[in-house]
Amino acid sequence: MPIPRLRPDETALLVIDVQDKLVSTIPDRDRLVTNCTILMRMAGELGIPLLITEHYPTGLGRTVSSVNAAMIDPAARIEKTRFSALVDVVDEHLLAWRRPSVLICGLEAHVCVLQTALDLQVTGRQSFVVLDAVAASQPEQIAPATRRWEAAGAITTGVMSAMYELLGDATHPARRACVELAKGIRR
Repeated sequence: MPIPRLRPDETALLVIDVQDKLVSTIPDRDRLVTNCTILMRMAGELGIPLLITEHYPTGLGRTVSSVNAAMIDPAARIEKTRFSALVDVVDEHLLAWRRPSVLICGLEAHVCVLQTALDLQVTGRQSFVVLDAVAASQPEQIAPATRRWEAAGAITTGVMSAMYELLGDATHPARRACVELAKGIRR
């Protein structure tokens, strides 16, 4: 059985629900927002397509300004009411891009992130959940969610680990830009 690996030409980034009212409830919100933004900038450097979801923006507000500012394509914003971010339009994008691996970051670890990872696994895609770029308003919920997505076959990773795995080689043309991004990773 092959070992799941992150490769730039097979990976998409999914930023889940990093919205004003949700972020305000997160104890380590600065880490979350910074690391999601770094992942988005990394995706831009490596040519990895990305989507941002917003869960019920009428009630929960829009994506926080710093994450929104890192978005290259405004059409990449998807509104949803389902907890899973694998709504039809997201699925259509992933199919069109032919991206079997999805790097996941955002909120909340035990609700939308977990359900998205599970749904991606069911569709035969490989989820990579970036643990230092997910959070929860109740931090004690993160460990059980992590165990659940790992039991379903999703891979837990970190921002720096994912970045260097996607680079693959020190001669990669985006290495210097990614090394600079890595300096800003929050722990």
